[in-house]
Amino acid sequence: MRQDIIAIGSATQDVFLVSDKFIEIRSKKFATGKGIGLPAGEKIKIDKAISASGGGATNAAVTFTRQGFNAGCVSIIGDDQSGSSILDELRREGVDTRHIELSRGSHTAYSVILVLKNGERTVLACHDDSAKKEIAIPWAHIDSKWVFISAVNGSLEALKQATVWAERTSGHLANNPGAKELAHGIDALAPIWKRFDIIGLNHEEAAILTGIPYTKEHELFSYLDERIGGIFVMTKGPEGVVISDGNFLYYAGIPTKEIVDRTGAGDAFHSGFLAEFIRSGSIERAIQFATANATSVVMQYGSKAGILKKGETGKWPLVSVRRERIINK
Repeated sequence: MRQDIIAIGSATQDVFLVSDKFIEIRSKKFATGKGIGLPAGEKIKIDKAISASGGGATNAAVTFTRQGFNAGCVSIIGDDQSGSSILDELRREGVDTRHIELSRGSHTAYSVILVLKNGERTVLACHDDSAKKEIAIPWAHIDSKWVFISAVNGSLEALKQATVWAERTSGHLANNPGAKELAHGIDALAPIWKRFDIIGLNHEEAAILTGIPYTKEHELFSYLDERIGGIFVMTKGPEGVVISDGNFLYYAGIPTKEIVDRTGAGDAFHSGFLAEFIRSGSIERAIQFATANATSVVMQYGSKAGILKKGETGKWPLVSVRRERIINK
């Protein structure tokens, strides 16, 4: 039976550490202007330690199955306890794991995430084995209506092969790329993205990729609309989201400023958007569900605990969506 959707990308094992001893410090030495400080020479009391799986592909796959879709996952794990744990969890969630590669003699990608009480976090990533290897995507055996691609370790070839697959099968494509893919630059990505149905970035990624300042949002969308064949989704963190379908811009905020942990918010939004868009074909409804899904995720530790099930919309009202016609169209 043809699957509804396949999620391709990373799989990780994450450990979340929460402590009042973690403090936010501000310094120009940090790229973001702020960081997490720890007292030196002390034994630090940890208030919470939570182990959970992560990674763009596994997070998205769980959103899809919880929303009632027949979904699979293509990723790579090591032959260790973390890899076994990830497989077991995905199977419990109903995700088809037949295309997850087991890298013999390798360790599964692993992260320790230090979380402040305000939800900000720093990720200590150890991706030295399986995560460094290019995922062997079995395009000849993928029988799916949609393919959702997250980070694929910088492989433009994977994105190019996706377009070949889509042409051959009349399948549909969505991409929420990782930093290594974006590092290739817009000139390399634009010809590939012309064949994708949905491209998702955050505001910072879009500004860096295009060289257009944050504040010139309409110019940024005009530039990317010319280079993206389908819908462009741009998340803005606590400011919400802006989306273009080439004819209209769609704006929405978020229902609450409350947050426990930001990890997985982007995965929850982009996979939630795609799930509802497949179901209803409505950008407005897709924004509303994606926002609800991401909000639910950031209210718990880990990137999967808060993922909504079919029929759920979370504890807050659905956000309002404003539509604005793009001028000069």
